[in-house]
Amino acid sequence: MTPISDKLKLHGFNNLTKTLSFNIYDICYAKTAAQRREYIEYIDEEYNAERLTGLLTDVCEIIGASILNVARQDYDPQGASVTLLISEEPILNQDQKALAQNEETPGPLPDAVVAHLDKSHITVHTYPESHPDNGISTFRADIDVATCGRISPLQALNYLIHSFDSDIVIMDYRVRGFTRDVHGNKHYIDHEINSIQTFIAEDTKDRYQMIDVNVYQENLFHTKMILKDFVLDNYLFGIDEADLSDAENQDIRQRLEQEMLEIFYGKNIPE
Repeated sequence: MTPISDKLKLHGFNNLTKTLSFNIYDICYAKTAAQRREYIEYIDEEYNAERLTGLLTDVCEIIGASILNVARQDYDPQGASVTLLISEEPILNQDQKALAQNEETPGPLPDAVVAHLDKSHITVHTYPESHPDNGISTFRADIDVATCGRISPLQALNYLIHSFDSDIVIMDYRVRGFTRDVHGNKHYIDHEINSIQTFIAEDTKDRYQMIDVNVYQENLFHTKMILKDFVLDNYLFGIDEADLSDAENQDIRQRLEQEMLEIFYGKNIPE
């Protein structure tokens, strides 16, 4: 991925906004009300605000951004949110500012070191929930990585996919705004892209079925992924496939597969 800014000299800052958005789903079958509560509690602990903060901090390191501020919250009875304000520029402490001022500039250090903090951010929100009748429990995490400038959220794509190891992943990538070169020409994107799939690791492509819906003229790219292999034991919480009768096995499979297909295609499917 070679950005235009590496080929052409830009006028001032690169003002393109690049946003990568994820909807990540994990599906489970929990037969009893107690098992459903245990599953929600397990997910809520596994993806609490502290762990999610660690994941987003790793994302910042991967894309080469600096963290300006962290806000996080665990909710009662369930769910968590984390927001990181980030900057493309490095953050200097007071000693570093003084050193830079003494060595390079005769006056106060410019405040550009924290520029664009209101345009670049990373957020995650979790939504554990369970169906009261059919035993299906679903965990959803919404993740947004928005950057303004040279850094690209696509660099963290595979890390995020592997971190959640989900049944369904729905992704949107959009480049908005424009930047100018020194001749005044506007540029509406600074790298080549035909599909998000181009940036997805081969091991992930082997595991997931993928479809695209792209709007090239709008620099809008959409990819949906669903696991190819269905192993029932991976979806059971509190019970094993060996504990099920043939009729229960078939019924649970049908419920899980319908739930996954409805989420993947974004519409209800008649039973």
